[in-house]
Amino acid sequence: MPDKERSTTASPASIASLAELRARVGAFPAAHASAAEAARAREAVLTKPAGALGRLEELAIWLAAWQGRHPPRLERPLCLVFAGNHGVTAHGVSAYPGSVTQQMVANFAAGGAAINQLCTTFGATLEVIALELDRPTADFTTAPAMSEAECAAAIDAGWRAVKAGHDVLLVGEMGIGNTTAAAALAAALFGGRGANWAGPGTGVDAAGVARKIAVIDDALAHHGTALADPLAALCRLGGRELAAICGAVAAARASSVPVILDGFVACAAAAPLAKLAPGALDHCLAGHVSSEPGHARLLAALGKPPLLSLGMRLGEASGAALALAILKGAVATHCGMATFAEAGVSGPA
Repeated sequence: MPDKERSTTASPASIASLAELRARVGAFPAAHASAAEAARAREAVLTKPAGALGRLEELAIWLAAWQGRHPPRLERPLCLVFAGNHGVTAHGVSAYPGSVTQQMVANFAAGGAAINQLCTTFGATLEVIALELDRPTADFTTAPAMSEAECAAAIDAGWRAVKAGHDVLLVGEMGIGNTTAAAALAAALFGGRGANWAGPGTGVDAAGVARKIAVIDDALAHHGTALADPLAALCRLGGRELAAICGAVAAARASSVPVILDGFVACAAAAPLAKLAPGALDHCLAGHVSSEPGHARLLAALGKPPLLSLGMRLGEASGAALALAILKGAVATHCGMATFAEAGVSGPA
């Protein structure tokens, strides 16, 4: 079956400002209707009762629609893990020191992390992008975590990391303190206070969770109405790795690359796009729901039912990589199964 349609235009080379990202989100391309229809038509004649493969059928159609081709393929998955450091760790919100971010980046490079094993197993290319680890963001309880220029530069790093030719993007992160940033950002975007979004993250005890809640509430009060704008909220409460994920997810949409989001932090990082424009994350699926308490609430706010629920909370795109295996199953069944006519099997009466 030949490709029905596919955009071959690479996304623009860079994001120079928040205004530029805002404009590009407003011009996001829609799904490819003819590719989706071709996938839907094939699903209807495969040797199985209609709907018997459940979400696998939906995933095959979704993938064709956002790749802009039928049949869909998963030959060049790309996994991007962005790393950043956070000034808010000075408040004792993590069980680990900020130096662990750099140490884990070295572990990724040496092939020793969970995501290395999962990418090798499921055939994804892993790229780890460290973002100014020697210069943590500011303490967002007293100042914006990033200036607009710093935030735009991090968004641009994510945008430029998405190269033409990849057929699905997995996004993940590494950054001590970033569950606090994600919880604060989720609260700014979707309402509530620290207690509604904060969780144990790297494994802090009840006192540690209480510190996170207080820090988030202080930040929400300090920044006030400035947080009403989604990109301002990202600058003021996020981190460089969150901003880079936001940029990568936007670039993927511009380049007809579907996205598998990882856990709480990755979903919070993409969420400003959803607040900027309805449907801005329609090319994304949630790989899993983590055990971080705010994640299920965030997925509900985004309208993203997760593929997996395994009690994970590692980050690193580990849940997204496991979901890639499910997506590969969807492609294998959609493309490899015989039709009723090809198999000589009687169809439904």
